[in-house]
Amino acid sequence: MQMKLKKSSQLMLVSAAGLLAALLVTACSQFTETLTVDFVYVASSKAFGTNQYGLIDVFEINSESGRMRQIPSSPFPSGGRDPVAEAVSADYESLFVANQDDNNIVQFVIGTDGKLYSFNTVNTPGIFPLALAVNKSDLFVLDTYQPLPTCSTAQPCSGSIGVYPLTGSTSTCAATTCIGSPAVNPAVNGNYWPLTLSGASTSHVIVPTAVNVLASGDYVYVTAYDSSVSPLMGYIYGFSVAPASTTPVPAGGTCPASGPIPSGTLPPGTLCPLNGGIPFAAGVQPTGAASDPTSSYLYVTDYGSSDVLGYSVSSATGALTPMTSGAGGTNAFAAGNGPSAIVVDHAYSYAYVTNSLDSTITAYASSGGALSQIGTYTTGTQPVAIGVDPSTEHFLFTANYLGNTVSGFELSPTAGTLLISQYSPFAASDQLTAVAAIPHNGTGAGVTPP
Repeated sequence: MQMKLKKSSQLMLVSAAGLLAALLVTACSQFTETLTVDFVYVASSKAFGTNQYGLIDVFEINSESGRMRQIPSSPFPSGGRDPVAEAVSADYESLFVANQDDNNIVQFVIGTDGKLYSFNTVNTPGIFPLALAVNKSDLFVLDTYQPLPTCSTAQPCSGSIGVYPLTGSTSTCAATTCIGSPAVNPAVNGNYWPLTLSGASTSHVIVPTAVNVLASGDYVYVTAYDSSVSPLMGYIYGFSVAPASTTPVPAGGTCPASGPIPSGTLPPGTLCPLNGGIPFAAGVQPTGAASDPTSSYLYVTDYGSSDVLGYSVSSATGALTPMTSGAGGTNAFAAGNGPSAIVVDHAYSYAYVTNSLDSTITAYASSGGALSQIGTYTTGTQPVAIGVDPSTEHFLFTANYLGNTVSGFELSPTAGTLLISQYSPFAASDQLTAVAAIPHNGTGAGVTPP
């Protein structure tokens, strides 16, 4: 999304007429340029209006002060009840919102002014979506329960992951990013991959919490915990992802023994479980996940132990190896009380974790994957989601569930420290659950969408 200014290509004589023309161009540019560096989309889960839909607040970030303010048309209906997750397409042209109580994902096309226009709605493969992740090729959704007749809140079952391949515009879809039919898992003859354990633990109820796809696109990881045991036990499920293909790929292919799926082997978006389908251990109750831009490290927040767990990712197999640079030679790096979400700054070597019970952010520097604490910073009450501005990687924001506010910070590129933004925290709708952002190419620099 770019704002372009018209510049005269004609040479003008230095004269009174020329001076006047120059002054008029300057005056015009003052009105057409903007200090808005990003648009931030914040989901509010509290029911609103006759249809009981949630809301999406749209904020703009000032590139000089970091001040966030809602655009004039904000908020927008979320297109369903209880919006709990958001993701932005790789070209920054679409916002995807998961509405848990309606089991749907709503695609909004984003206008050049940040406004949202409802474009498409799809039902999720499972029951009660709770998390989204997206890259250029696929949209991933986590569902609380598998789509089985026996699964309900009264009789819970394990969760599942589904995949929607994404394409460019087609004859039937005018958007720049279009949602395709969900990928099929031949093992269950359905559009989902169950998150289960084997052996004596087959009947245990596995509760998914977060999903992260690596920048490489080769692997996707799901955090979850076993709710049938006490104390709880955390896991990370890993999958390789079949890449997009320029030609149709017939069903019937087989998953490779390990590693990335070669192009043309399986239909796009098909998942192949890593490690023989056995999940990797992940503390007590993992809640959030993020990876670095090189796809070398995966970080998971553990609500139960108040730690961040660090893993090295094998590019050859997708296997996760716990780091040994944490406390006592483990992969645990201390966080605050009740860590709920994590973001990795892709321009600088920093990571930031929201601590929901402390209402704080813990900042870390990263070196060789190892995390070292920089400081702790106060947010609004109960932060549950966090993001970094994609335009300059210079501003950070949190959605505060009980505070009904968004906290904004200015990030130091050289130190990783945070300075609270002007007038933060910013009033928002009630019961915030998720954040996502796109760059806006005004005078605040901006980036070119990939």
